Amino acid sequence: MGMMEAAQHQEKLGSTQAPLRFGLTALLIGNLCLAFGPVFVRMADTGPVASAFWRIALAIVPLFIIARMVGEPAKALPKSMLALFAISGLLFAADLAAWHLGIFETKLANANLLGNSTSFLLPLYAFVSARVWPTRLQGTALALATLGALLLMGRSYEVSPQNLVGDLLCVLAGAFYTGYLVLMARARDTMPQWAVLAWSTLMSALPLLIVAWMIGERLWPSNWTPLLALGFFSQILGQGLMIYAIGRVAPILFGITLLIQPIISASYGWIVYGEQLAGLDWVGAGLIGAALILVRGHD
Repeated sequence: MGMMEAAQHQEKLGSTQAPLRFGLTALLIGNLCLAFGPVFVRMADTGPVASAFWRIALAIVPLFIIARMVGEPAKALPKSMLALFAISGLLFAADLAAWHLGIFETKLANANLLGNSTSFLLPLYAFVSARVWPTRLQGTALALATLGALLLMGRSYEVSPQNLVGDLLCVLAGAFYTGYLVLMARARDTMPQWAVLAWSTLMSALPLLIVAWMIGERLWPSNWTPLLALGFFSQILGQGLMIYAIGRVAPILFGITLLIQPIISASYGWIVYGEQLAGLDWVGAGLIGAALILVRGHD
């Protein structure tokens, strides 16, 4: 089932589904939570991939408890669902590993912007899977968002060419995240939100631990605060709201809304790390905002 069809299907799943209008609110709050993920990663005193492991590991038990509390108890899964969660777990682990490594090699704004290349890959997948062309309005919105994204990241190559490795890692992370979201949309066709997130999170932990150990990172932290914040805000709250929104929000709106994250990170990097923003950065942010208004008004 394509993501466009999934969006319609989700509205028919019954009493466990909240009204569609809450999907965008959840998506906006989820992006706000996820935008601060790179900050917590930089604060952690473990290696980048190890911090991704702790983000996952610290969230597993709380997510299964939340699922149980809201009436989504863990139960034996059929082989097809186990395979889906195993693959989605690997994709999400690959996303986090590449992204966390990239965070230390580029600016905060770039890490969030390029890590969210999903903004364009997800709508592209939706159009291809549905075998339809974007409407003129959708094409205009994507063009505005693309131009805004290019303006936001363009200056990094002029100021710091060494950002290239980090940028490429973040783009790769976005590709992995797109695959993860596609599989999560399929899982949400038959399973409720928190159970889906709990199982996928569980499947992500071991691959991240193996990678962190293989590349010789420091695994055990002396300061747990950034990792606890990462687990709660990024995985439980942020990712939980994203899984809630997927299928309730059209893929093009879902994708463009992800670009809120680099705008927030750029502002934080400017205030805290002195990563200066120029006039074109603000123009880029404005174009992304215009794209959101355009697709939201006709969603």
